Amino acid sequence: MQKTLKTFKIWILNSQSFCSLLSKYVLVYIWLVAVTILFPTAFAMLATSETNVAIPHIAGYFGATLDEANWVIISYMVANAILLPLTAWFENLMGRVNFLKVFIAIFTLGSIICAFAPSLNMMVLGRVIQGIGGGPLMPISQAILISSFPFEQRGRAMALFALAVMVSSIMGPTVGGFIVDNSSWQWIYLMNIPVGIISCFLIHMFIPENPNRVKPKKVDVIGFILLAVWLFSMQVVLDKGEQYNWFDTTWVCWLSGISFFSFIFFVVWEIENKDPMVNLRILKDKNFAIGTYLGAFVNMIIYVTIVLLPKYLQSIMGYTAYLGGLSLAPRVISCLIMLCIIDKLVAKIDNRILIAVGFVFIGVSTFYYTNLTLMTSFGFIILPNILLGVGVILTFIPISGLVLGTLPKSELSNGAGLHSLAKCVATVLSISLSSTMVARLSQVHQTYLVGNLALTNPVYYHRLSLMTHKFMSSLPEFAAMHKAGAVYYKQLIVQAKIFAYSDVFALFALVSFFMIPLGFLLKVNLKKS
Repeated sequence: MQKTLKTFKIWILNSQSFCSLLSKYVLVYIWLVAVTILFPTAFAMLATSETNVAIPHIAGYFGATLDEANWVIISYMVANAILLPLTAWFENLMGRVNFLKVFIAIFTLGSIICAFAPSLNMMVLGRVIQGIGGGPLMPISQAILISSFPFEQRGRAMALFALAVMVSSIMGPTVGGFIVDNSSWQWIYLMNIPVGIISCFLIHMFIPENPNRVKPKKVDVIGFILLAVWLFSMQVVLDKGEQYNWFDTTWVCWLSGISFFSFIFFVVWEIENKDPMVNLRILKDKNFAIGTYLGAFVNMIIYVTIVLLPKYLQSIMGYTAYLGGLSLAPRVISCLIMLCIIDKLVAKIDNRILIAVGFVFIGVSTFYYTNLTLMTSFGFIILPNILLGVGVILTFIPISGLVLGTLPKSELSNGAGLHSLAKCVATVLSISLSSTMVARLSQVHQTYLVGNLALTNPVYYHRLSLMTHKFMSSLPEFAAMHKAGAVYYKQLIVQAKIFAYSDVFALFALVSFFMIPLGFLLKVNLKKS
């Protein structure tokens, strides 16, 4: 009997050692999967945001106008957006491993074409190919992380996802500014080539096949056409609308109508179709619908600040592209610090409270930008950037976990694709809306401020006289007076723009505060799946 007990005890000890070794192996394998899938995703996001600051250099290189060069951005975003909701369909059709290798190869091919493009048209073609290859990387990486990590470590999985997506997006303007100021813009695309080659090798080695794959029976051609028409026409309208005074132009009205009706037909078709390319029925899931809505608004506010702050510093304060991008660096530091602790916060604190606190941080930091003036120092923008980085992680991580937490594993890729599409559309809307608001509100403030430049205003008359006498040392009195008036009118235009930027930041800060109660509608007691 004693011999039997001793044998049993030895077997138990050996079993525990084996289980411990097995668990360590599984943990290492999961981390290898995470690094493998996030490596190309991070560089795809980095290339996207780097291109934005390189547009003036690209336009100069090809001898094109800024409006023509903007098609480099439009073409990528349209191709990217079209592929986002099709992630699950392509994964089921090709298999996860082949799907990833093919689309990373397409992204790499697009990078090669962009780097060696002899003309702007070829550059736009390269960006379309890049968008096709890079579109599915973000949703598929999110789905793989959710399905690979244990239920209790989903906070850590989403922290890794945020590290790849958010930090690379924020660092893009800084890295891109450094490249174009110190080297050639082609390096933005050249550095993606070795990344693509290494990624294909790592995916072949470590990414597991999707066990829930169900190969589609037929191709939903009508759904794809409606999706492409909707997104293309919407992107063109949003990007070119302000330039052509929106609905005062006939073709803008036509494209807007085409976009609207294509969207309606797309939704109806996909819901009624028995074998849809995009399963919109998952929007019936409360967590997915509300989480997608909140995630879209978080993305909207993030990109408003990413676009407007460097634009303000470069156009009004005279910063270089590198310094404009560097202004966002404090946000990256706070994001990295928060990413180290967010998985513990997600596990111990009600995620809805974290989301509410995150929106408070985002709202306060965005409102802080309303204090920007011509005397603003570089150090002044450090605090709001730090606060915004904290708020972004406090909202982004819990929302990313909860939005897919109630979906079955078979719908994770589809849900991630739709969620990414919503954020992409919100990003496009926010960039277009904020730029339009700055332009229109500048005109409004200019109308009110111009009354201060009347000769009946004693303060203005006194300053105008002083400036006129200063110019009379080299100009006749009449010319000196006109030049003095032009100097003050130029200052008025700058002040009107500052007020416009302040109004836009205040509006999006208000939107952040309105989002606080919506987070409490989410369900947090998720079942392990």
